[in-house]
Amino acid sequence: MIRSEGQQWITDFRKKWVTLYFFRVLTFSLAIALILVSLLTYLTLGSFWTVVPIFLVVFTICSFTYPFWRINNEDISRYLNANFTDLQESSGLLLKPEDELSGLERMQRNKVNELLAEIKIPVTPFKKLGTALAALLLAIVLSLVIGNLHKKNNDNKMYPSVAAGQPVVHERILPQISRIAIYIDPPAYTRVQSRTQSQFSVKAEAGSSVIWNLSTNTTIKKINLIFNDREIVPLKSQNEAHTKWKSARLIKESGFYQVELDGIRSDLYQIEVIPDLPVNIKITSPKQYSTIDYGMPQRVNLQLSLTDDYGIKDAFIAATMASGKGEGVSFTEKKISFNIGFNNSRQSKLSKVIDLKLLGMKPGDELYFYINAQDNHGQTSRSDIYFVSIVDTTELMSMAGMSTGINLVPEYFRSQRQIIIDTEKLLKEKTSMAVQSFKDKSNDIGVDQKLLRLRYGKFLGEESETEIGADHDHEEAGKGHKDEEAGHKEEGHDHKEEKTEQIANVQEIMDRYAHKHDIAEDATFFEPELKAQLKAVLTEMWSSELRLRTYKPEDALPFEYKALRLLKDLQQKSRAYVAKTTVKTAQLKPEKRLSGELDKINNPTQTSTVEQKQNREYYLKKALSVLEIRKAGNKFSAADQLLLKDAEKYMAAAAAGNPASFLTALKGLRKVTAAKQPDVPEITLVQRSIQKLMIRESDQPKPQSAAPASELYQSYFNNLKKSER
Repeated sequence: MIRSEGQQWITDFRKKWVTLYFFRVLTFSLAIALILVSLLTYLTLGSFWTVVPIFLVVFTICSFTYPFWRINNEDISRYLNANFTDLQESSGLLLKPEDELSGLERMQRNKVNELLAEIKIPVTPFKKLGTALAALLLAIVLSLVIGNLHKKNNDNKMYPSVAAGQPVVHERILPQISRIAIYIDPPAYTRVQSRTQSQFSVKAEAGSSVIWNLSTNTTIKKINLIFNDREIVPLKSQNEAHTKWKSARLIKESGFYQVELDGIRSDLYQIEVIPDLPVNIKITSPKQYSTIDYGMPQRVNLQLSLTDDYGIKDAFIAATMASGKGEGVSFTEKKISFNIGFNNSRQSKLSKVIDLKLLGMKPGDELYFYINAQDNHGQTSRSDIYFVSIVDTTELMSMAGMSTGINLVPEYFRSQRQIIIDTEKLLKEKTSMAVQSFKDKSNDIGVDQKLLRLRYGKFLGEESETEIGADHDHEEAGKGHKDEEAGHKEEGHDHKEEKTEQIANVQEIMDRYAHKHDIAEDATFFEPELKAQLKAVLTEMWSSELRLRTYKPEDALPFEYKALRLLKDLQQKSRAYVAKTTVKTAQLKPEKRLSGELDKINNPTQTSTVEQKQNREYYLKKALSVLEIRKAGNKFSAADQLLLKDAEKYMAAAAAGNPASFLTALKGLRKVTAAKQPDVPEITLVQRSIQKLMIRESDQPKPQSAAPASELYQSYFNNLKKSER
C-alpha cells in the first residue's frame, strides 16, 4: 500500500465516523424531544406540534456537547494509535508530506501501510449508534404511555363521576342525557384552578368560561341551552351519531337556564356568579380628624390593612395640601407610594410615616389624604378622606375679632393668651435671671393659670378647687339640705335634730345613687359635647399649672397652646366646614371646538314607568287571588292561565337577577300552573315570593271616619256636658 492509499483509508474512516456520530446525536435528540413533548402535553403546557422546535433546540445543544463535525484525520490517527499497538503509534506518518520524512520514517510508514490493509474497521461507533437507537425506542414507548395517561385524564375531566369539592345537588335530568361534564375555567387573574363538574347547576367566578359537554343515549337532532327564558345557545354535535354535544359561554351574571332536546325542555338550573369585589381598605391609624399641637412631632403614623378576594396589585396615598387663607388658599396634590411590592397578595398590612415637614407644610396648613387601591383585575377603590391640620400658634395668639362687634373674643381668651406670652418671655430671659427669681416667676405664672382654671370651672358649676375628672361628691348636696333645714328652723319649723343610725345609713345610700337636681355640674345649660370639651380645657390647664409650679415652663407650653386651641374651637363651633378639594373638569378636545357640529346633541327624553309599575302590581295582586282560589280546588280558567303567564314573566325577571331567592318559586309557579291537583305547600311558596316582588305601600294619613251611630253618641255626650254647666 502506497502513502496515498493509507491516507485515503484514514479519510474514509473519518467520514464513516462523522456520519455515525451525526446519526447518534440525531437519535438521542429525537428521543429527548419526544419525552419532553409528552410531559408538556400531559401537564397541559404545550401540544404535540411543539416537537419540532424542541427537537431543534435539543439537537443544537447535543451537537455542541458532542462536536462530531470537528473530527479530523489527526483525531483518527490518535484513535488508531491508542487502540492498535501493532501500529507502534506511527499512523501519523501517513499524514505528513513526503519531503519531510527521513529514511527511517519512510520505512516505518511503509510498514504502517501494510498493517492498515489487515486492520478491520472498529465496531465502537456502531455500538454507540445501537445505544442511541435503543434510547429512541424507549422514548417512543414512554411517550405512548404518557399519551394514554393524558387521554384518560381528559376523559375523566370530560366525564367525571363526582367533581372534587363540588357539593352534590339533586337535579331532575332529561332521560335522553346519559353523561354530563361542565368544564369551568375561571379568569387567569383569579388564580383559581379550572374544574369539572357533573351537574347542571353552575357556580363560577365572574368572567369564567363554561363549556358544556353532553352525551345522549339516543340520536338527537338539536340541543339548545335557553338562558333566562330569553337567549338561546345551540350545542354543536361532536360525532356523526349525534350523541355527543358541546357548547361554550362566558358567564358574567347570575341567572338560570334550561336544556332543550328536540323541543323537550328540562327543569330550571341555577347559575350563580361569584363577584369580584374591589379591595377593602381599613385604616386603623390615625383618626379621621387629627390635629398636631405645638410641641408635637409633625408626622402622621399611617397604619392600614388591605384585603382582596383574588389579589392586590397596587396602592398609594393621594394627598392634597392646603395652605393660605381666604382667596389666597393654594392646593398642592401629591402621590405618596408605599415603596413595597404587593405581588398579588390577598391581604397586606401597611404602615407609612408621613413627614409633614418634608411635604413642605407649615403651621396653619392642612393635609387631606385618602388611600387608593387597585386589585389585579383593574378595579379601584378608595377610602374616606382623612384630615390632618397643624396648629398655627400665630393664629392662636392673634387678637382677631377684638375690635368688631361680631365674633367678639371674651376676656378669658385673652387671659390664656397672656399666660402663653408670659411663659415664652420667661423662657427667653431664663439665661439672664437668677435661679430663685426664675422659680418665683414660674410659680407666679402657675398661680395665674390656677386662677384662670377656677374661672373656667364656674362654667361647669365648680366654684371651688376640685379634682379634674373626679365625680362630684354628694356631700355638698347634703350640705345644701342641712342649710335648708337650718333655714326652716329660722322660719320656725321644728325638725328633729337626732336621727337613728339606721336612718342615717339609708339616707347616705340614697344620696349616693339618687338623682340630685342641685348638683353643680348638672345645673348648666351646656350640651354634653361642650361639657366634654370644657373638661378637656380644664385638664390641659391642670397639666400646664403642674409644670409651671414644678419650674418646668418649657414643658408647660404645649399644654397651654392646646388649651387655647380648644377654647378657640369652642368659640367657632357654629362655623360650617366646607372641604377644600380641587375641581377636575372634563378634558376638552381642541379639534372639536368651534366646529359647529351638533349631531351628537340629542333632545332630552323622559320616560315614565308609573304605568308599568301599576300594571305590574295589578297582575301580581290578581295572581295572588287566583292562587288563593286554586287552594280551594277550583281549576284555572283561560283568563287565569293568561294572568299567571304575565306573573311568570315578572317572576322570571326576578329569578334572572337573584336566582337564589326566586328560582325555586319560578319552578313552583310552573308546576302549579301545569298540575291537575292543587299543591297547597307549593302554592303558598309561590305566594310568598310574589309578595316579595310587590312594592310595599306605606301608610298614608287619612281622615278619621266615624259611623253615624258613633257621631250620635258624641253629640249626645256634648249636649249632656253643656246641660251640667
